Amino acid sequence: MIKQKGVFVVSLDFELYWGVRDKRTLGSYKENILGVRSVVPALLRLFEEYGIHATWAVVGFLFFETRDELIKGLPSRKPGYLNAGLSPYSHIDSIGADEKEDPFHYAPSLIKMIASHAPSQEIGSHTFSHYYCLEKGQDIDTFRDDLDAAVRAAKKYNLNITSLVFPRNQFNRDYISICREMGIRAYRGNEAFWIYEAKNEENKPLFRKALRLMDAYINISGHNCYPVDRVVSEFPCNIPSSRFLRPYSDSLKILEPLRLKRILSGIAHAAKRGEVYHLWWHPHNFGINMDKNIMFLKKILDHYLKMKKLYGIESLNMRELSDKVIREINHGR
Repeated sequence: MIKQKGVFVVSLDFELYWGVRDKRTLGSYKENILGVRSVVPALLRLFEEYGIHATWAVVGFLFFETRDELIKGLPSRKPGYLNAGLSPYSHIDSIGADEKEDPFHYAPSLIKMIASHAPSQEIGSHTFSHYYCLEKGQDIDTFRDDLDAAVRAAKKYNLNITSLVFPRNQFNRDYISICREMGIRAYRGNEAFWIYEAKNEENKPLFRKALRLMDAYINISGHNCYPVDRVVSEFPCNIPSSRFLRPYSDSLKILEPLRLKRILSGIAHAAKRGEVYHLWWHPHNFGINMDKNIMFLKKILDHYLKMKKLYGIESLNMRELSDKVIREINHGR
């Protein structure tokens, strides 16, 4: 009998085109982004059915109703990336006037839909501008202004941001003090294994990417689970990722049983040992092949329910987990 229940954490990086604009053309990724309009309600229904609590880390740009409103909400100091293509600010003039005209750059209706499922569904931050914390040319002052703008954008919806996901997983320890200053109580750290070490775009060798792909199917890095106590070993609480839920791929469909087994074994490992398993993905990953991706996710959630019945593992979003461990520490368990 385990003393501590395991915890199943789900987080989603909600970014629409702002999260991929420096990697993909809108034309090449249009269907994925448009598909998010169907993916969000489908996920909310599924999460309600299975009792899944999740954190939706939203890019701050998406909160605004119109382009004019977005421009008024921009921070005074902006990151001066050496690679100018990383900055979204020059892209703002080319977007549509509002969500109806431009479903790729606005999401107030989807944010309201998610927020209506609170408290099980938490709105967190993916920074204001999909900010890259390890790229050359940005600094701690522009990060502070960016995060402040994100917090202010959410407050218009009466949302209090307490959880953060660093875009591209570019965790920067030097910026943790700013997170505390802005009221952040939890962030998603990276897996401890070296292939997941935080790097900027300039320092991401292809062999690391290849190893991460292999790790989705065979166990290279371990299960990346960890004791609940470790979450509160620092503040804000670090709730590291365990596994990225890669989307269905026709070219790799023969490996689907391995991909599923990799995730199910990790959840079982956490459940049996009373540890944390943190699964994450982007809604736009499900934007095409939505039915196949949803069916795959249902198999994961069926397994979660089985582990819950056998070992008591529970579903908590990032806010709930950080509140739980802080509360237990304050009350001496």
